[in-house]
Amino acid sequence: MGAYEEYDAVRRRFDVAGSAALLLDGRGVVTSWTRDAQRLLGYTAAEAVGTPFAGLLTAEDAGRVPGMVERCHRGGGWSGLIEARRKDGQPVGVTVRISPVEEPGGPSSAMVLMSEIAEAADWDMSRTVLEQMVGRSPIGIAVVDADLRFVWSNAALAEFGGGPPTQRLGLRLADIQPGLDAESIEAQMRRVLATGDPVVGYEHVGHLRSTPHRETAHMMSFTRLDDERGHPMGVYYTVVDITERHRARRRLALLDRAGEHIGRSLDIERTAQELADVAVPGFADFVAVDLLESVLRGAEPAQGPPAGTDPVTLRRAGYRAGHEVAPEAVPRIGDVARYGSGSPPIRSLTTGRSWREERLDPLAGEWASALSGGRQATFDELGLLSALIVPVRARGATLGVATFLRREHREPFDEDDLSLAEDLVSRAAVCVDNARRYTRERDAALVLQRNLLPHRLPEQAAVEVAACYRPADELTGLGGDWYDLVPLSGARVALVVGEVPGHGIGAAAAMGRLRTAVRTLAALDLPPHEVLAHLDDLVARTADEEGLDPGDSAQAVGSGCVYVVYDPVEGRCAMAAAGHPAPAVVLPDGTVMFVELPQGPPLGAGGPPFESVELLLAEGSTLALHTDGLLVRGEEWALDTDRERLRLALERQASSLDLRCRTVVDALVPSRPHDDVVLLMALTRRLDAGQVAVWDLPADPAVVADARKAASRQLAEWDLEELAFTTELVVSELVTNAIRHATGPIRLRLIQERTLICEVFDGGATAPHLRHPRTTDEGGRGLLLVSQFTQRWGTRFLPDGKVIWAEQSLMGPPG
Repeated sequence: MGAYEEYDAVRRRFDVAGSAALLLDGRGVVTSWTRDAQRLLGYTAAEAVGTPFAGLLTAEDAGRVPGMVERCHRGGGWSGLIEARRKDGQPVGVTVRISPVEEPGGPSSAMVLMSEIAEAADWDMSRTVLEQMVGRSPIGIAVVDADLRFVWSNAALAEFGGGPPTQRLGLRLADIQPGLDAESIEAQMRRVLATGDPVVGYEHVGHLRSTPHRETAHMMSFTRLDDERGHPMGVYYTVVDITERHRARRRLALLDRAGEHIGRSLDIERTAQELADVAVPGFADFVAVDLLESVLRGAEPAQGPPAGTDPVTLRRAGYRAGHEVAPEAVPRIGDVARYGSGSPPIRSLTTGRSWREERLDPLAGEWASALSGGRQATFDELGLLSALIVPVRARGATLGVATFLRREHREPFDEDDLSLAEDLVSRAAVCVDNARRYTRERDAALVLQRNLLPHRLPEQAAVEVAACYRPADELTGLGGDWYDLVPLSGARVALVVGEVPGHGIGAAAAMGRLRTAVRTLAALDLPPHEVLAHLDDLVARTADEEGLDPGDSAQAVGSGCVYVVYDPVEGRCAMAAAGHPAPAVVLPDGTVMFVELPQGPPLGAGGPPFESVELLLAEGSTLALHTDGLLVRGEEWALDTDRERLRLALERQASSLDLRCRTVVDALVPSRPHDDVVLLMALTRRLDAGQVAVWDLPADPAVVADARKAASRQLAEWDLEELAFTTELVVSELVTNAIRHATGPIRLRLIQERTLICEVFDGGATAPHLRHPRTTDEGGRGLLLVSQFTQRWGTRFLPDGKVIWAEQSLMGPPG
């Protein structure tokens, strides 16, 4: 038997879809028999119906049937291993699940699911196997009695300190691990003893005997052990070291808090203080942020302190201490901080490199005094143990230094702490520099414009793209024209070009809001005309709610936009426009055509509904989306003449698409354009037929297994066997979902692109919803499993139904 056959055999043993099903009445008599049951045991339906279920089992297991049936009558269920008897008299081991069947007003009955386990004999759990499992487990495991004293533990638990298992016998947790909050942990044990309910995933932070100077985190789970009479006799618990996960979670929380709290204003000192407030007390006990005088004035930062200056003076812009050194020594914001020219803060300021000291010299006081507001003191007197100094650098300039210190009861700073501090300071530095630049609108405007347009268009296989942006005001670089490319489901892409009336920072801000709204609407996978309809409503509603004047440059009413969706599987292209020029298409032979696209009204202006146009593009066609600034010369506007100029420019060949894009703009746009200009060119590609596999499926639950096998065979052809398990799971859940909840034909499609895409089409019009079932629920986990095992998933509606899709990364496991 090959590897795949072995896998398939094991899967069948646990797959409900492959189980033999039968029904029992309240007396345990067979009332319904299936072909799978006949295949398993050999009895026909005529022979089995009316026979007590116990008569189908070996004598040893027949006596267990009344207890199984009684348990079902009480609303429970039963599952386990039993031995059935085939028609030829041969015994066969089976796994059995018995579940009650609810029939209001009818007699009680139970459903039995049986699967053969003849090939799973080595799954039997002997005492030797169980002892090896717990004894050799890398997870710490222990058993305590009803008085919470150790009666057994495995070797892995000894790695946490406290000696080998024999030394723990009869002791309490506090005797072994005094650095932990034993009272809280034992409270969990007592709760489990009292209620019988297990506690899973209890997290605890403390200091172990094995690492007394390092804070560690553990995840513990507790389960009550009962004797034969059901009386509690102790607690079984497991311990897993999650210190790294705990630290990573704290770091992420700190970075999240920093992102939320740092840079909420354009005030330099407030931003520096926000950095100090975020870092204390979670990361450090003492933080000081000292900036150059020139930065606080809003000027360009000086290139280091003047030569020969000693001491070097900085200004205290932010300060926070968990425990004040002394009330009279607390520095005030704006005070001068004087450091020696050779001190670590000034070396960091000069070199632009961070500095870390795990153990400070307790008697050093050269720069300790500057930290404590000029008071003569040593680190020993201040109770400070470890230090980090990080230069406050933004956009290649050093603005000051941030100092982080920890007291004696904390762990010294390590390399991970230094990396985190640098990340925090880096975020704060950008905010500080933005505040400094706020006094000069031109610089702030440049930063805004560069961040509103995409720095790099996303990678995808549908099109090769090139874009050229040329603002009317090259001095500030501000304008309202914009472009974007948004990857969609099914390997498709959305190409967007738009423009906002006016120029300057207000138009740029309105453009940024429009672009964000379009990206959000694109994620809904709507047709182009519906995207523009939603965008039109949003623009009109926003203008009404904010009460903007018609001439306000920050409003988007009157904006234009063209939205194009290209499908590389079929080569189809759908588009719609709102007060915007229609795209041009350069065919593979070089011929230029202009799409006859119905013009909708400008966004927010009101008017007739938007309309979409769909066309089939030959592979190698190039779409050219542009704003009207590409065609308009001054105040002149002649559609036929300008289109002819554009046609001639697009027919010119170039060595690359980027060069071709710039050549078109250079040919049509003067050096000082009257209006902003955007040209987005997209060379279309088609997916090879071998990259797409399609199956039409009947709405029959039995087809689910066939769909899984077909998908697995296709993955083998694509050399993607490593994705077979996840893909079979996705196919099974999506096809099953379509069969259960939808109507009409069902189609399964796999697409191999930069990701592996699985799509299931059905005729239903309702969107599936992700459920979060309880532990005891027997269903409802399908889409939850899909969301966990894939990179992303969603729903796309079509005129005749919907598509549920899921994507898996081909670069590694989904994140």
